[in-house]
Amino acid sequence: MATETRTTQGAPPPGGISFSLSDPTFRAIVYQILVVGAVVLVGWFLISNTLDNLARRSIATGYHFLEREAAFGIGESLIDYSPKDTYGRAFLVGVLNTLKVSVIGVILATIIGTIIGVARLSSNWLIAKLASTYVEIIRNIPPLLQLFFWYALVSDGLPPVRQALNPIPGVFLSQRGLRVPVPAPDPVWANMGIALLVGIAAAWGVSRWARARQARTGQPFPAGWAGLGLIVGLPVLTWLAGGAPLAMDVPKLAGFNFTGGASISPEFFAILTGLTLYTAAFIAEVVRSGIKAVNWGQTEAARALGLPGSPTLRLVILPQALRVIVPPLTSQYLNLTKNSSLALAIGYPDLVSIANTTLNQTGQAIEGVTMIMGTYLVISLSISIFMNWYNKRIALVER
Repeated sequence: MATETRTTQGAPPPGGISFSLSDPTFRAIVYQILVVGAVVLVGWFLISNTLDNLARRSIATGYHFLEREAAFGIGESLIDYSPKDTYGRAFLVGVLNTLKVSVIGVILATIIGTIIGVARLSSNWLIAKLASTYVEIIRNIPPLLQLFFWYALVSDGLPPVRQALNPIPGVFLSQRGLRVPVPAPDPVWANMGIALLVGIAAAWGVSRWARARQARTGQPFPAGWAGLGLIVGLPVLTWLAGGAPLAMDVPKLAGFNFTGGASISPEFFAILTGLTLYTAAFIAEVVRSGIKAVNWGQTEAARALGLPGSPTLRLVILPQALRVIVPPLTSQYLNLTKNSSLALAIGYPDLVSIANTTLNQTGQAIEGVTMIMGTYLVISLSISIFMNWYNKRIALVER
């Protein structure tokens, strides 16, 4: 007896896609192609229209201006720079200054925010209220006003250079900032930096080995002390092997400013302090909410085992709270990095400030803006990628 085969109209064949708008899969593909095509078309129209307008006004395009002499000074730089250098090097100075504020700010804001967040949950009434007051006041004041406050505190609250405060020998406080002694130039300092990096890498390796050893044998190993010995000991041994230089470059008053030593400018102090304290207030709330998200039974179980308060927080509560803390913490790191562009208001030579000077001199506004956008995009994506990796690393693995 013959079997009659029937095919439902519009249904996709087994294992394939029906080329009909009644098929949801095919329809979704068509819609995505149309959306991508529309985006490309709009982008092409905007770019071509911009290029036509620039050509009509005889405005040069491209990034060749980065090879020209900048002819403007920068008051603060992590690398050697002079007005005879190129715009490209000036832009690099701005990027490094932005990274300096962002990296130091993230570290300090994390430390302060964690302390304040834990203090808000303290059983001591005074400590908890002081922490709550800090959070409620700082996070409700616009960051730009805080930058103005800290900048005015240094520039107007401290004496001029010739009447600089000298709290300890070699340290001077004035309207020009803080001047401190630093070791005199010597090749051994670069070697100590390399030794420090090697010590950090070795300490990380020892920590991983100690955890694996304890999981395998049950025997603990003092990885913390061993790591501290490597991090401190290797640079010290390098310093001793290099002749143990002790010469210091001490600041001295020369004319209307100090020479020698290292300085922290009022602009850097203001942007770092303002952004650090502002972001720390938000991080404190993130830490507090993460700790509160951990079931109270975990604390009771730790106390039943005889663990005191500090080890309970460090070994039981915080490791579990991190899974709640890390995702919003990423947003706060991104906010601090992007808020560093407010440095323009107080004269700190960050990425935006130097790029604005460059585009004002060259007229390459579109290129300058795209460089600013691209740099912040790369920094933000790098932070997000690292924090997402860390979030996956500490996630609970279900069996």
